[in-house]
Amino acid sequence: MIRLAAAGDLDAVAGLYKEVLDAEDRRGISYTNWQRGKYPTRRHAQAALEAGSLYVAEEAGDVYACFILNHEQLPEYERIPWTIPALPEEVAVIHTLCVSPRWEGRGMGRQLVTFCEAEGKRLGAKVVRLDTYVGNLPANAMYPRLGYTLAGRTLFHFQNIVWEELNCYEKAL
Repeated sequence: MIRLAAAGDLDAVAGLYKEVLDAEDRRGISYTNWQRGKYPTRRHAQAALEAGSLYVAEEAGDVYACFILNHEQLPEYERIPWTIPALPEEVAVIHTLCVSPRWEGRGMGRQLVTFCEAEGKRLGAKVVRLDTYVGNLPANAMYPRLGYTLAGRTLFHFQNIVWEELNCYEKAL
């Protein structure tokens, strides 16, 4: 079940971030380019919870995934040659989508994105936009399979923490 997060989910969400980073450490490769203790953190999840934009996926009490869905386009999005015209309030943006490594390979990412598209429509969006680290090979393979078009790539100073090159995708709803 995918739902808006509640205050009681914050520890589980912070645990998901840690799980992902621990798995990347074990594998010796970072698909997310996240920075332990800097981004994402419980504090970031708390801010999204308070804004009403933090979602979780759970089964039998196990929170196995989370994401943020809102209309907030990062300033760097202005440099992207988007092809689907939309007013800011007509854009649904997916942020910080993560699935527990324990749930990898079960199509959960696809389910989360499908949910975001339906929720975006419900919120009046005409397009979904998102960005992902250029080194995130699984995500950069998944989004085109789900009908997303690569609109461009640019350098981001993400959360004023890390400089990184991100691919930006879009899909009409």
